[in-house]
Amino acid sequence: MALRKDRCMGRLAILLLFSDDSTEHLAKLEQSNWKGCTGKVGSMDSQKIVAAIETAAKKNGIIQPNVYRESHALYHAIIEALHGVTRGQVQLGSVLRTVGLSFAVLRGNPYDNEQEGDWIAVSLYGTIGAPVKGSEHETIGLGINHI
Repeated sequence: MALRKDRCMGRLAILLLFSDDSTEHLAKLEQSNWKGCTGKVGSMDSQKIVAAIETAAKKNGIIQPNVYRESHALYHAIIEALHGVTRGQVQLGSVLRTVGLSFAVLRGNPYDNEQEGDWIAVSLYGTIGAPVKGSEHETIGLGINHI
């Protein structure tokens, strides 16, 4: 059940996030049975970040909106990625922090055995800091969950 470099979904989600041409990169991933999307979100409210990523995943057919376990898996991957962005405390506006993030969502089976089923990864990259221009620094987060 070894992971291969070309199927390490966290790595693939981060590469998708940082790709200069996400459309081309997604087309290559889809040839290998991966589904994905990218987007941007900025807010002082973590609920808005979760909502933006969930909306993008549903709109792009990465998760089925009427299947609870898929939304639930995505939610946990988002929260795990936000823990990385916020250094363990998913608090933004309540402690006067704001973020400007790019995100990538990737779904597929990273294992050789198809019975392992699909997993979902969320990668986040951008800035975090006080809501004052010039008071931010870079941040990154990754979350992976089984569906």
